[in-house]
Amino acid sequence: MITVARSLPAPATYLCGLTWDGQQLWHSDQEALSIYAIDRDSGSVRRTIHCVHVRADLAWHDGLLYQVGGRPKRLVLVDPATGDTVGQKPVRPSNGRLCGTEVGPEGMWMCLRTPAVVQLRDIEGMTVLREHPVVGSPSGLTYADGVLVYGDFDSGLVHAVDAATGELRGTVPVEGRPTGMAWDGEHVWYCDFPGRAIRAIRLADLLDGGNSD
Repeated sequence: MITVARSLPAPATYLCGLTWDGQQLWHSDQEALSIYAIDRDSGSVRRTIHCVHVRADLAWHDGLLYQVGGRPKRLVLVDPATGDTVGQKPVRPSNGRLCGTEVGPEGMWMCLRTPAVVQLRDIEGMTVLREHPVVGSPSGLTYADGVLVYGDFDSGLVHAVDAATGELRGTVPVEGRPTGMAWDGEHVWYCDFPGRAIRAIRLADLLDGGNSD
């Protein structure tokens, strides 16, 4: 099992989304219908936004939170300054498979189930630009220096694939079962659903199969 570098307590009990805005973590909880700004160092909640749409992962782009939510699932745009919902983007086909999202330099990355794939989409129109088949049952995704990292809730694993080629770069078992994920430039963070915690692992450990010093 990969070494956990950091652990923070989750503010509620149904852990869904996670992202990084350059200064703090943002985390969403489906049961609490809330999005929280969390201090990465102390774990304290800096702000709470009520959001009735929360269902899965969370992303940050151009000053807005992109929450996977609603029925059918879509991207719900939330202004973190006011807490207002300022837009929605349908993600077709609208069949509820969307489970992870994060913005990279190429556009919006997403992971979907059945079939299990990661997709690169145009942020404006949500057009699919690239797609890679992946292993497992995706449950949250982030982008880290050319690598897509996604959780596999059912198996308690985290996988890493090359964003350009789709090549599997690493697979490791993690503590608990992962849902939302984020990359802060130093650590990959994931929501441990049963552990009610937000945990950090090192990208180098993941790419080395958990064997890095």
